[in-house]
Amino acid sequence: MLDKIVIANRGEIALRILRACKELDIKTVAVHSDIDRELKHVLLADETVCIGSAQPINSYLNVPAIISAAEITGATAIHPGYGFLAENADFAEQVERSGFVFIGPTAETIRLMGDKISAINKMKKLGIPCIPGSNSPLSNKIQKNYEIANRIGYPVIIKASKGGGGCGMHIVYKKEDLEKYINLTKIEAKSIFNDDIIYMEKYIENPRHIEIQVIADGKGNAICLGERDCSIQRRHQKLIEESPALNITPELKNYIEELCSKTFIQIGYKGVGTFEFLYKQGKFYFIEINTRIQVEHTVTEMITGFDLVKGQIRISNNETLWITQKDIKFCGHAIECRINAEDSNTFVPNSGKINRFHAPGGFGVRWESHIYTGYSIPAYYDSMIGKLITYGETRQVAIAKMKNALSELIIDGIKTNTDLHTKIMQDKEFQNGNISLYYLNKYTLHSKAI
Repeated sequence: MLDKIVIANRGEIALRILRACKELDIKTVAVHSDIDRELKHVLLADETVCIGSAQPINSYLNVPAIISAAEITGATAIHPGYGFLAENADFAEQVERSGFVFIGPTAETIRLMGDKISAINKMKKLGIPCIPGSNSPLSNKIQKNYEIANRIGYPVIIKASKGGGGCGMHIVYKKEDLEKYINLTKIEAKSIFNDDIIYMEKYIENPRHIEIQVIADGKGNAICLGERDCSIQRRHQKLIEESPALNITPELKNYIEELCSKTFIQIGYKGVGTFEFLYKQGKFYFIEINTRIQVEHTVTEMITGFDLVKGQIRISNNETLWITQKDIKFCGHAIECRINAEDSNTFVPNSGKINRFHAPGGFGVRWESHIYTGYSIPAYYDSMIGKLITYGETRQVAIAKMKNALSELIIDGIKTNTDLHTKIMQDKEFQNGNISLYYLNKYTLHSKAI
C-alpha cells in the first residue's frame, strides 16, 4: 500500500503530484535543493528534506540523497515526475532494490525504450510503423555509412541512440557532409549522454509531431487516451500542444491507437507512456516512447476527464486497470501553452524575482504553476515556469479562451514568452490548422503573417 510518496522533482510537476497524492489521501515528502525551500509544493508537503545544493547533480540528480530521504521519512514510493531521473533505468532499479516502489515502468522497460535503436527494432517486430533507417549503430567505416545513406536516400538525420530533447542530432542533405556530421554527432552524444552510439534515419521534411497517450497495468490491460498534436516547437522543444489532432481520419486514429495499446500489452508495460510519431500525408513514423508522465498530459485530461497522475499512482499501487476503452469518452478541444521564463525573440532564458503575478481564470481555463508574487526564478533549472490550458467545445472556442487567458496573465519582473503565444494564437495559419514542426521557422515575431 502506497501511504507516503517522495516527490523527486520540483516546480509545477511536483505541485501536480502533491495535489494528486492529497486527493488519494497519501502523505507526501518534498525533497528539494537549498534554493528551493520556498517552492509551493515544499511549503505544502507533509515532510520536507533538503538533499543538496542548487546544481541538479548535487540535488535532483543525487540518487543516494533521494533514496536516503525516502528511508529516513519512512516513505513507500518515489515519484520522479518528468525530466531529471524520470527515465533513468539505473535510478528506477536502485529505487526498487532499496525496497521502494518506483512510480513508473520497470527498469527493464525504461532501459529498452531509452536506447533508441533497440526501441525502434522492438517496435518494428510488433508492427509499429517506423522511419527507414540504419537499424543498427553506425560504424567507423565511412564507406558503409555512405551505402546506408544511399539506401535510405538523402536527406538523412544522424541521431544519438541515448538522445532526447533535440540534442545530439544533425540533418545531412548531401554525401559530402555525411562524415563531418557523423563525427560531430558522436562527439555531442558522448559529451551530453556519455554514450557515443549513433544511428541514421531518413529525414522526414515538414512533418507534424503526433503522440499517443496510453496507460497499462502490466496485467494484460491497456487503454488509449487519444492523441496530441505537439508540432509547435522551438529548437526541438515543445511549446504548444493540443488535443485532438486536426486532419487525421477517425479510421487512421483508431488504427494507430489500437496498435499502441496492443503493443503495451505485448511488452507488459506498466504505467503511463506516450508513443511519439512524425506524421505526414496520412502516415505515422515512430520516433520513441516516453516512459513517464508528459508535460502536456493536461490536454488529454481536459478532453477525457481522466486524471493521468492519479492513474500513475494507482497502477503503481498494483491496481488492475479500473476502466475499459469503452469508458473513455472524448469531448471538446484543449490547448496548452508552455509559459517559459525566456525572451520571446531569442528564447534566451532569464531568472529573477517576480514582482507581480496574476493568474488567469474563467470557465475552461486551467493554470498549472508553482510561481507566486515574490518568488525568485533560479538560473539552474528548466525555463518553464507554468502551463496555461484552455478547453472549449471546439478548437475555435479553445483558441478564443486562450487569447483571453494570455491577456489576463501578469508576470512582472522577468521576461516570459507570453507575447509569442499571443501572436501565435492570433495567426490565421495557426487558427486554420496549417502547422508543422517548422511552423516557428516560417512565422516569427518579425513575420508579417503574425
